[in-house]
Amino acid sequence: MQKLNAREIEQAMAQLADWELDAARGAIRRRFQFDDFGQAFAFMTRIALYAEKNNHHPEWSNVYNRVDITLTTHDADGLTLRDIELARHADEAARAYPKRAG
Repeated sequence: MQKLNAREIEQAMAQLADWELDAARGAIRRRFQFDDFGQAFAFMTRIALYAEKNNHHPEWSNVYNRVDITLTTHDADGLTLRDIELARHADEAARAYPKRAG
């Protein structure tokens, strides 16, 4: 995988509104929050299956209803299209777990 250039990163970030760029590290990160641990774990399972199928694995942590994800491609020493695709997949997967009102 080829590392994205500054313009490609800027274009990708414009489409990933909830993700934060860590330019120094060549990574993007986002915190997902769910109603409970079950939803968080189900979300992580969906991401894990996608990641395994695509041989691209996130750095992540989970505390109760919160999942923090950091994406970077270590082999490319920065962001690649694989990271952007995994971020989009995570955003889509999170929409399957709508938040309950109040």
